[in-house]
Amino acid sequence: QVQLVESGGGLVQAGGSLRLSCAASGRALSYYVMGWFRQAPGKERDFVAAISWGGGSTFYADSVKERFTISRDNAKNTVYLQMNSLKPEDTAVYYCAARDRRGRLSTAHYEYEYWGQGTQVTVSS
Repeated sequence: QVQLVESGGGLVQAGGSLRLSCAASGRALSYYVMGWFRQAPGKERDFVAAISWGGGSTFYADSVKERFTISRDNAKNTVYLQMNSLKPEDTAVYYCAARDRRGRLSTAHYEYEYWGQGTQVTVSS
């Protein structure tokens, strides 16, 4: 099993940047495909980005392409989400999630087994 803890959220003005981190403990992060999801109040949990276990493949939601970058450092057991050019519609609780590394880069939240507690990102206009 793996335990995930997100950090780095906060309040930022539109056009600003934030970097989220997801620290893993327990089983090594290299065993997992990692994803970031977000959930705004009253809405479903939406896919943001995913990265393969070695970091060689990434996939993004159309809404964040060219603005967000997912990366990972398996030696530090940490996954990152660099968010640039933030918009008010990016406001949500952001979650990192893990699935077995034999799985594909899935956009479906139900295919991820492990979740962090989330970190709030608020973008003011």
